[in-house]
Amino acid sequence: MAIRAVLWDIDDTIFDYSRADLAGMRDHLTAEGLVDGFDSVDQALRRWQELTTVHWRRFEAGGVDFQDQRRERVRDFLAAPGLTAAEADAWFERYITHYEAAWELFPDAVPVLDLLAGDYRHAVLSNSSIHNQDRKLRVLGLRERFEAVVCAAELGVAKPAAEAFHAACAALGLAPGEVAYVGDQPDIDARGAAEAGLTGIWLDRAGTGGRPELTRITGLHQLPGLLRGDTRFGAPDTFR
Repeated sequence: MAIRAVLWDIDDTIFDYSRADLAGMRDHLTAEGLVDGFDSVDQALRRWQELTTVHWRRFEAGGVDFQDQRRERVRDFLAAPGLTAAEADAWFERYITHYEAAWELFPDAVPVLDLLAGDYRHAVLSNSSIHNQDRKLRVLGLRERFEAVVCAAELGVAKPAAEAFHAACAALGLAPGEVAYVGDQPDIDARGAAEAGLTGIWLDRAGTGGRPELTRITGLHQLPGLLRGDTRFGAPDTFR
């Protein structure tokens, strides 16, 4: 079945989330003052990354809603379990100001979207919320490129669940076999998509490899060749 659409992850796929998160938190900690219990900003940043992963996985598994995972992340980071929802939200919103100031697309995102625009339909499936991702795409000037933006917070189910991928395919009116999914997480994105019947493509920007069962690219510049069966882009000429 021919691929008719590309379904995209956003964070760390077309948008450099990790860099913006670290830069924003560094500036936030500088403005707020180093949190007690940390010897350096770098140590605090590592802890923030660890907690982000822990609480995001809880959200993806359905153990907590989107807003509460943020609040719990702040409480754990500040070692302040008694922090009220309003206090945690206020602390996070101050961080968001610095985080948004660091927003930036990966350099290969727009050129590849331009290359694919005439041949494929495009949509987004994200394990975030529509409030966050729709606004992010608008600020970054990309929203009009996507027919639909489907997010886990509103769906009530997150990747790698097949239901999430199928909901995004339904938004396009296409069968899973007609859709390719591109994301930076080998299991949540590529494997989850493949198990749901889509063509899953792992964007391994770090070049870590080690997952021969997955279709893998190391940069978006390889995607057009992969989709079109053209080896000039350094990608395999068939899907595996």
